[in-house]
Amino acid sequence: MTANGFRAGLLVSAVLRWAAQQGYRPQKELLDQLTARIVRVSEEDATRFDYEAELVIVIGRTARNVSEVDAPNYIFGYATGNDFTARDLQSRSTQWMLGKSLDGSAPIGPWLVTSDLADGDNLKIECKVNGQVRQSSNTSDMVFNCKQLVSYASRYFTLKPGDLIFTGTPEGVISGYAKEKQVWLKAGDTLVTSIEKLGDLEFKLT
Repeated sequence: MTANGFRAGLLVSAVLRWAAQQGYRPQKELLDQLTARIVRVSEEDATRFDYEAELVIVIGRTARNVSEVDAPNYIFGYATGNDFTARDLQSRSTQWMLGKSLDGSAPIGPWLVTSDLADGDNLKIECKVNGQVRQSSNTSDMVFNCKQLVSYASRYFTLKPGDLIFTGTPEGVISGYAKEKQVWLKAGDTLVTSIEKLGDLEFKLT
């Protein structure tokens, strides 16, 4: 993570594939299924829970080896996401998946906004914990913009309609603090991730 940049993104695949493939514009009811309003951290074999406010790209067309110039044509829309992570599980191996695969991980919502209504490369992004701002930035500060991420991913595997790309998080995550200043999330905390034009994603830890 750089001082004013985002960390590398995470891809989560195929959760909205059917709707986007049919040309349907997903409404709030569909995203309700993907928005974890409660994450039961007390049931997990972990203690170091962290937030990661992220813009989520939703793919709208099958993409393979697309150029950066053409990449915007494959973006169906955007949503607010949080790549909620258990850092102690994440660090147990060289693969990060264990810490990012909890029940309730990677919630998105409350809306899916089509790409003609929002510029994914210029949106204010913020994360609050119990009302306190922990992250505040703009997607214009991302190291790699949306078209670069889509183009890069499509070089190595086929992106399908409805696939999600989590684009990375700005500075301010708990793991970025000095150890003596790290206060991990716990049961009872409420998180609100907000992205301009895309809405507020709120969930509580129990």
